Amino acid sequence: MAYCFISDLHLQEDRPEITEAFVSFVRNTAVHAERLYVLGDFFETWIGDDDKNNLTSLVKETLAELSKSTEIYAMHGNRDFLLGSQFANEAGLVLLEDPRKEEMFGRSVLLMHGDLLCTDDTDYLSFRKTTREISWQESFLKQSIKKRKEIASELRTTSKEATSEKKENIMDVSEEEVLKIMSDNSVDLLIHGHTHRPNIHPLTINNKPSQRFVLGDWDNHGWYIWMDPSSCELKKFPIL
Repeated sequence: MAYCFISDLHLQEDRPEITEAFVSFVRNTAVHAERLYVLGDFFETWIGDDDKNNLTSLVKETLAELSKSTEIYAMHGNRDFLLGSQFANEAGLVLLEDPRKEEMFGRSVLLMHGDLLCTDDTDYLSFRKTTREISWQESFLKQSIKKRKEIASELRTTSKEATSEKKENIMDVSEEEVLKIMSDNSVDLLIHGHTHRPNIHPLTINNKPSQRFVLGDWDNHGWYIWMDPSSCELKKFPIL
């Protein structure tokens, strides 16, 4: 029995090598896990479940096949927060709230995308709050697919410009927030992505040895966490 975790693949049509790596990963690695957790930013952008293209069709087919042997869970990221029930049903996965507490192999685990931990990035958190509102999402999804793509492109450009002007520490997690949310949820293991800074951080929570696992983004390497009854490891593999 084992659980597998991935995050920040940022799948997009102009990076076919990442999609190929994902399909190969599912068929050769994830298929051996009892559960696969996708912790956000699965796609580089998502403008609605009604936007059909070759990429989304391939991903749904790959996940649907995997779901025959492996339970699949996914969490929204800052790029794909509009993933909806139609995609989930067609892909054979269950959407999770962020954060999500689980009991895994005798450990209390908190799963997050990770953006909520970046409390120093107040501009982003304000934007996140707005775009998570039902009224904003309903208004956006009423637009034509063409218009939604235009808006998404504008938002990505604005985001890149804003990111280039921010200090590195602002875009990383707040250690204080990490300690608080782990303590509040009484967990000794936190798993998240978002920051693109893969690492394993030892911590002490409520006088107990604890850990924060950070998943990396898929670029030159693919990253995943493999957890079983005896171990929890952060692993990577080359993407050619």
